[in-house]
Order: sequence, then C-alpha cells, then structure tokens
Amino acid sequence: MTIIDQVLNQFLMEYLAYLKFEKNLSPRSVESYKSDITKFLSHLNDADISDLNNVRSNDISEYFKILRDLGISSSTSARYLSAIKGFFKYLSSQEYIEKDPAEILSARITERKLPSVLSFIEINKIIEAPDTSNILGIRDRAMLELFYSCGLRVSELINLKISDLYFEDEVIRVLGKGSKQRIIPIGSSAVEWITEYLKKVRPSLERKLKSENIIFLNKRGTKLSRMGIWKIVDRYVKEAGIDKEFHPHTFRHSFATHLLEGGADLRAVQEMLGHADISTTQIYTHIDKDFIKQIHRDYHPRG
Repeated sequence: MTIIDQVLNQFLMEYLAYLKFEKNLSPRSVESYKSDITKFLSHLNDADISDLNNVRSNDISEYFKILRDLGISSSTSARYLSAIKGFFKYLSSQEYIEKDPAEILSARITERKLPSVLSFIEINKIIEAPDTSNILGIRDRAMLELFYSCGLRVSELINLKISDLYFEDEVIRVLGKGSKQRIIPIGSSAVEWITEYLKKVRPSLERKLKSENIIFLNKRGTKLSRMGIWKIVDRYVKEAGIDKEFHPHTFRHSFATHLLEGGADLRAVQEMLGHADISTTQIYTHIDKDFIKQIHRDYHPRG
C-alpha cells in the first residue's frame, strides 16, 4: 500500500470531514483541498517517503520548486501551500505527527522565478539527447522539438491533438489559457520528427478507448502528466551535460528570447505565446547586455 492509500484511508478522510463539519466549507472547497493534498502525497510517494513523520520542510520546498518549474501560477501554488499547511497543522494538533514540517514555510516558496535562458547550442544539445533508436526516444525527440519550435506551455503540449496539426500550412492550433485558441507557426525539424513519431511510434502506444486523439502518449496509452514531462526534460538536460537550472518552461522562455534577439516584433511574439497583455511578453526581453549594446551600435543614428 502506498502512502497515498494509507493517508487517504485515514488522515485525509478525517481532515476533510473536519473541514466539512467543523469549518463548514462547501463541498466544492473540500474537494479542492482533497485534490491539492493528494497531488502532494503523490510527490511524496515518488520521493519514496512512506511516513508523514519523515516529511521535512525541505521536501515541501522541493515540491514547490517542481511546481514553479512546470509553470504553475503563483496563485495556484499559494492555494496548494494553504492546503498543505492546513493539513499538517491538523495532523500536528491531533498528535498524528510529532512535528509540523509546513509550519515554518512562508508564501515566498510559491513565488515564480524567471526561468533562465539557454543558448541555441545548449537547447540543441537537449533536443538531440534522446536515443532515437527506440520508440520512446523518437517520442521524446518529437516532443522536445515541438516545445522549442512553438514555445508551448506544458499544459498545451500534453493536451495537443492530432486534429490540431496543420503541417501543410506549417502551423498548429493550440488551446491556451481561458480556452483561447491561437495558431502558431511550426518549424520543419519539428514537423519531420512529429511525422516520424506519428507513423512509427504512436500506433504502438495507442489504446483506442484511452488515447482520445492526443498526440503524445505514455506507455499506458494515455496523455502524459505535467510531472511526467518534467521528469523527461530533466533526464535529457542531465544527459546533455547542461549545468544550469532548466525545466519545461525554459523552452518557452528561450523560444521567446531567441525570437526577440533575432529581431522579431514584440506583438508577434505576444501572439505566438498567447499573452493577453503585452507587458507579460516583455518579461522575455531580458536579453544579454552585450546583445543590447550591439543593437544600439548597429541601429542608433549616433551609435
């Protein structure tokens, strides 16, 4: 029995009952707490932590680092933190655990940091890291190519369907935040590897009742999870020998920054990223100072 099963069968059910009957929370709020805490328990399970008494504040901080790496919003992370802190506070008050590991944690651990930007050479090393002599290597190569080619969010990539591909027009259709649809150009290398994956790999992974036309599938024939994407990317970053902070969102950040460095119009990049406000896109203009100086020398009339 996993820690998720153990806690769900005892502590979590009791805590949810406390929220419902003692705190008078709505059924929807109680369900939200259950979902948020269960996701954290899944993380503990992956980290081989099988006893809540063994959870340390560093384990919780690491979980929020992963959430930031996956591009989870600050508001969502803050909600997760509130749920986790409330859960451990209850366990401590009932003396189910010896010490509350979440007590000293502050809201700062939920703050999103601007991801680092890698050079094209570094990005290329990561993209070329998968062993394409096996089927999962081909899948991963196609996925990494698409990440960088189109600057997708993790949620957009895992939900992308075959019907969203318009390779004849060299574009894909993406359903972004707020169910807003946008069209993004796609590069020839990404088209080539996705086509290879769709022909040679996806048919062997597909399970008719589970796959739902989703492009990228796991071994069970269902769509990949956020955590699954994070683990895949982390593996190839290490294999490529990249000794920098990197996560799936770094592809998106590098995509935008490289376009702007190449002279792309800010509003065009805004459209490709799916930002409602151009000020959000301007975050990606943190370009190397030497590049900015060179632009000034090249284009300013008195440079």
